[in-house]
Amino acid sequence: MIANKEKYDVAFAADTDHDRHGIVTRTTGLLNPNHYLAVCIQYLFTNRPQWSAKVGIGKTLVSSSIIDRVAKGLNRPMLEVPVGFKWFVDGLIDGTLGFVGEESAGATFLRRNGQVWTTDKDGLIPGLLSAEMTARTGKDPGQLYAELTARYGNPVYERIDAAATKDQKAKLAKLSPAQVTAKTLAGEPITAILTEAPGNHAAIGGLKVTTEDGWFAARPSGTEDVYKIYAESFKGRDHLKQIQTEAQSLVTAAIS
Repeated sequence: MIANKEKYDVAFAADTDHDRHGIVTRTTGLLNPNHYLAVCIQYLFTNRPQWSAKVGIGKTLVSSSIIDRVAKGLNRPMLEVPVGFKWFVDGLIDGTLGFVGEESAGATFLRRNGQVWTTDKDGLIPGLLSAEMTARTGKDPGQLYAELTARYGNPVYERIDAAATKDQKAKLAKLSPAQVTAKTLAGEPITAILTEAPGNHAAIGGLKVTTEDGWFAARPSGTEDVYKIYAESFKGRDHLKQIQTEAQSLVTAAIS
């Protein structure tokens, strides 16, 4: 599909159980899932007139913060939950969440009439939406994302692994914010230290630390002797690397 991107304005595919999407555009190639989630939100909440003005957006806490900025620009409520699509079910059923998504290319959204479509990830409808928005706006999702970054900033996002013993992983999963003593991260004041998701106060099984222009989250792997570090910066790749380095030091100090 990527090799054939010049043949089509937009193309899409799903994995074998059709719960994750991949969007390919002529201008950008394969879109980063975080980027496409932001584009979907901007498009849907400006092109679904039957949706209530109170309908909000759901994201997992390791998804890009450009989603938060887009939601704020749309004046829509944001529900940030732990990793796992189960946390979105109630909001989709009662129609209070119009779009929900996660950084690993899982998403779903309400019907045009504002009623529930599915409460699990659907890889097909984000693909079909890419065709709708390209036809309606005359711009493909890659071009639409470029417009969002011009307005809200251009984040750099990456997930890496760091070694950890089983004991250290267990400690990480049960951290309290009080165990983190750092006041700054990559040169910026820390604005939040989270071990519970702000949207529903459910335990995140790890840690998230945020600043004005960046954040990281650390979660133990369930299968390997590592923990996963998700990090993002709105100040470029060098700043991202600084966040990642300091994140490992911060986590090591907290679980030692």
